[in-house]
Amino acid sequence: MPQRSVIPVCLMAALTASCASGPDLVGDSGPLLLHQRYQTPTSDGEYELVHQARTWEPARTALVICDMWDRHWCVGAERRVAEMAPRLNELVRRARDRGVFVIHAPSTCVAFYEGTEPRARAVTVPHAVPPVPLSQAQRWGTAWCWPQDEREPGMPIDDSDMGCDCEPRCGLHEPWTRQIASIVVDPRDAVTDNGQETYNLLAARDIDNVILTGVHLNMCVLGRPFGIRQLVNLGKKVVLMRDMTDTMYNSRMAPHVSHFRGTDLVVEHVERYWCPTITSEDMTGVSPFRFAEDTGQ
Repeated sequence: MPQRSVIPVCLMAALTASCASGPDLVGDSGPLLLHQRYQTPTSDGEYELVHQARTWEPARTALVICDMWDRHWCVGAERRVAEMAPRLNELVRRARDRGVFVIHAPSTCVAFYEGTEPRARAVTVPHAVPPVPLSQAQRWGTAWCWPQDEREPGMPIDDSDMGCDCEPRCGLHEPWTRQIASIVVDPRDAVTDNGQETYNLLAARDIDNVILTGVHLNMCVLGRPFGIRQLVNLGKKVVLMRDMTDTMYNSRMAPHVSHFRGTDLVVEHVERYWCPTITSEDMTGVSPFRFAEDTGQ
């Protein structure tokens, strides 16, 4: 649908100041200034693009890294993870230094981290009772939060073929063993792929704000037990970092757009039905990440 961009008048001054100040707003102290974007429906069936500048306290904020595995069954997906990982690692370092709590969530690979301080932190944290039951649904042998018909329509891309856009198509298998090594797991962090452990960690630190990064947006970032759907249902304030994600989308499938335009469409889906988005620029002070193959077409 067409979109109209609007900026609430009450926030114009804050946004103007951010444009004037630039990287000074991503210093090493004070609250995080996040330039959030979301979409709201209008009476004529269109969507308005809304921008809001919000401040979050670092000590009450978590950064979750979803499924940035060392390997992938799709060669293209694996290549893009490797390309994005160094920039994500720099973001993680800056967030950690600001006091943001970092949670590494390489699904089905947490056994690799057994015996480490970050894994022990997730296991030994006191149990907390969530305000709503955690999803008990299953997909691929693990807990999963399926799309909620009452809240969101179907995905704007057809990922029924699992999204490999390589030629020839790669064969399905599970080669991942850990998080990609170029993203550092610091002793101050936590490692988990479990919804209850994630909630325990957030509750123990009185964390209300969560930033989601990683792959793949149309699947795991939305659906994992530590992902967008679950965290929003738990009442957390959630944002997606839209330049630090990717999708599993084959451009030969509907709506027959480029892989990267397909990712943009899923970002728009998130902004309309789940949560706002931001870019890494809010923490790094440099231009948002863009894949080398993304020509903007």
